[in-house]
Amino acid sequence: MAEPPLFGRVALIGVGLIGSSLARVIKRDSLASEVVACARTQATCDRVLELEIVDHATTDPAAAAAGADLVMICTPLGVYAEVVAALAPELKPGAILSEVGSVKYTVIRDLAPLVPDGVHFVPGHPVAGTERSGPEAGFAELFQGRWCILTPPEGVDPGAVERVAELWRRAGMMIEIMDPEHHDQVLAITSHLPHLIAYTIVGTAADLEEQMKSEVIKFAAGGFRDFTRIAASDPVMWRDIFLNNREAVLEMLDRFTEDLTALQRAIRGGEGEVLQDLFTRTRELRRGVIEAKQA
Repeated sequence: MAEPPLFGRVALIGVGLIGSSLARVIKRDSLASEVVACARTQATCDRVLELEIVDHATTDPAAAAAGADLVMICTPLGVYAEVVAALAPELKPGAILSEVGSVKYTVIRDLAPLVPDGVHFVPGHPVAGTERSGPEAGFAELFQGRWCILTPPEGVDPGAVERVAELWRRAGMMIEIMDPEHHDQVLAITSHLPHLIAYTIVGTAADLEEQMKSEVIKFAAGGFRDFTRIAASDPVMWRDIFLNNREAVLEMLDRFTEDLTALQRAIRGGEGEVLQDLFTRTRELRRGVIEAKQA
C-alpha cells in the first residue's frame, strides 16, 4: 500500500534549478496532494505547467501560499523579505515556512519577525546545484546523495523540523542540523569563496586584450574550464549570497589572501619543498571528498 502524501498543498515560491527539481521529486513520488508554483513572470508559470511538474502556477505569492501546508521559498535571497511580507497574511496556522538559501544568519534575522504566530519557520539549505538556472534546468536526481542542512531557530516545533527533514530525505538527501552562524562559516569556505575565486579568475581572463582572450578560450585547460563552469552560475543569486554572508566570506578571503601571499613567496624563493607539501596536503583532502561520496 502506497504511503500517504507528506503534505496536502505545497507552494514553491520560485521555480529555478532548486524549485523545479524539488517539484519534480514531489510529483514523481506523490509527496503532496497538490503543488502550486509562484514565478516572477507569466511566461515562467506557463512553462512549468507545460513541463507538468506542478498542478497550478501564479505570479502572486499570496495566492500560492493560501491554504498551503508547506511554503518553500526558492527565490534569490535579495527578494526573500519582500516575498515573505507579501505571503505572510495568507499562511494558515500550523503551516510550515521553509527556504533553500545558501546563507542562514541574515535569513533568520530578517524573516523571523515576519512569520505569523502559529506558523513554523524551518530554514534549510540543500547543498546541491549546477551552474544552470531556470525551470528547464531542474532534475529530480539533483539532491541524491547530497547533504541538506537545517538551521531551525530556537523553540521551533520539532515535528515541523522532522517533516521538512523527511521531505529532503525522500529527495535522496542526508540531513544535518546546524547553528546558522556556523553554517555560514562552513559554506563561506566550501562554496562561497570558491565561487568568488572562479568569478575573479574568469574576470581576469575576460579583461585580457582580444588576441590573448581568444587564445584563453581556444586553449582552455581542464582547470580553467572548471572555473568557467562555476563562474557561469546565476549572477543574481551569487550577488545576494555575497552581500548576505559578507562577514564570513571576508574572513575566509583574508585567510586565503594570507595563504596566497605565502605561496607567492615560496614560488619567488624557489622553495620546492613548501610547494610539494601544500600540494600533497590538498591531494589528501580531495581523496577525503571522494571517500565521503561528495565528489
